[in-house]
Amino acid sequence: MSQRNQTLGEFIIENQASFKYTSGELSRLINSIRLAAKVVNHEVNKAGLVDILGAAGDTNVQGEDQQKLDVYANEKFIQTMTNRNIVCGIASEEEDDFITINSQDENHQNKYVVLIDPLDGSSNIDVNVSVGTIFSVFRRVTPVGTPVQLEDFLQKGTNQVAAGYIIYGTSTMLVYTTGDGVNGFTLNPAIGSYYLSHPDMKFPEDGRIYSVNEGNYIHFPQGIKDYIKYCQMEEGDRPYTSRYIGSLVSDFHRNMIKGGIYMYPKSSKASNGKLRLLYECNPMAFLAEQANGKASDGFTRIMEIEPTELHQRVPFICGSKNMVEKAEEFMRKTN
Repeated sequence: MSQRNQTLGEFIIENQASFKYTSGELSRLINSIRLAAKVVNHEVNKAGLVDILGAAGDTNVQGEDQQKLDVYANEKFIQTMTNRNIVCGIASEEEDDFITINSQDENHQNKYVVLIDPLDGSSNIDVNVSVGTIFSVFRRVTPVGTPVQLEDFLQKGTNQVAAGYIIYGTSTMLVYTTGDGVNGFTLNPAIGSYYLSHPDMKFPEDGRIYSVNEGNYIHFPQGIKDYIKYCQMEEGDRPYTSRYIGSLVSDFHRNMIKGGIYMYPKSSKASNGKLRLLYECNPMAFLAEQANGKASDGFTRIMEIEPTELHQRVPFICGSKNMVEKAEEFMRKTN
């Protein structure tokens, strides 16, 4: 039985049998993410003391300005997973194409690919607001022993075997699922270990928080505009409270604990939405569903969307089940 104050390492060993696959490879992969997260956390906490703030001077494949910490986090996660010889491929939001990992074993026996957003919300670093890392894990679909192919990464979210995030905030937490519920572990910086602090995390079925960038209201589809007005209406337990940090990990984490809905819909400025299906939406959808929540593009379950490209964007609505279903109701009315 898992207990509070159990270390992440102990938890992984104790729950090994509940993993969909029990070869130990997935456990080593989670451990490598844990290690890289500690390194990145150390650097995030030095922001302002060393030359790690500000833009790196480059743009990523999305056309977004890369922050210095984006580049650092990307390098550390790729380096850690590559050096530990546990994955056969990595796709990162910061890279144009996927990376093939040539195992030290000439037959390339590793079975897992990882898709990662190394530092979500990095534009908030300069003002000391929480940021995070998001990851998603799949078993490859091409033959083991051969170099990975694009189809190993373009899998529906329903095929995920693990997903999670690390939030670098007032405390640092690693939250993840392997398809058997969601558990959160808080880093004790004094000794460098993560301890189970939030076992069996669940979204309340209803919430009173809505998270959306209302500055883009005029560009939103009518269904989202109507739902926002519904949230603001004084009736029953409404109006709801508006809370928007601008860091997906932070907004999701708060809403999972307190109950709420996060929305990044399509708009007249971004016809497909802004968030990436593979690096952000799929892993968060997996976590949400495992925590009794729901994730949708307004009409379709996020994890049922068939990916067509590595950096595909989709509209994203996620959170407490009843709130998401109400938003979908408004979307259907105006479709």
